[in-house]
Amino acid sequence: MEETEETMRGLRQAVIEGDVSSVEKLSKKALEKEIPPLIIIEEGMTKGIQAVGKKFENGEFFLPDLIMASESMKAGLKILEPELRRRKEEIPIVGTVVIGTVEGDIHDIGKSIVAAMLQANGFRVIDLGVDVPTTRFIEKVKETKPDILGLSALLPVTMLKQQEVVEALKREKLRGKIKVLVGGAPVTLAWANQIGADGFAEDAVEAVKKALELMGSKEKR
Repeated sequence: MEETEETMRGLRQAVIEGDVSSVEKLSKKALEKEIPPLIIIEEGMTKGIQAVGKKFENGEFFLPDLIMASESMKAGLKILEPELRRRKEEIPIVGTVVIGTVEGDIHDIGKSIVAAMLQANGFRVIDLGVDVPTTRFIEKVKETKPDILGLSALLPVTMLKQQEVVEALKREKLRGKIKVLVGGAPVTLAWANQIGADGFAEDAVEAVKKALELMGSKEKR
């Protein structure tokens, strides 16, 4: 038991440090010790990425730290996924999020960090990438029936596409079935309210908090 905790402690620290190589080695080591993959994820990597989120909030960590930690966790998950499939186990899912950068905008980093942080906190994330047409968002919402739709816009001119997607959801009678979360450098709470979005986040850590809040409000309905 003590050896297991020592391995988990090392894995948490490796994620916090964004050390991809160490996360990969410790994930393999944990599997060799026959530690269940869900325990490795929950007690090791997830707790590590949550600590990174707190450090980011406190001003101890910055954007590059979030990116490195997210990449290290993805590397660990890649190693654990075959064993999860072999055991026919799945990571517990909080909810499903479809996310993408709106049409006309090719900024990827911020959206990808949000996607990684959501995944690290228990969400199933369907990342549509960048320059995503409104029709593509609507098609994916119909196909996957997610709980939340995340719309990123990094340019003032493309913010209007966020509004376009919300209006399209209304036309397709999908608006009441999904929560809309918007973000991006020029996006504000006032804009989110103006277009009828359910939430706004300034950064990846805030996006996770808001997504969890939105899931809570769905459950209360």
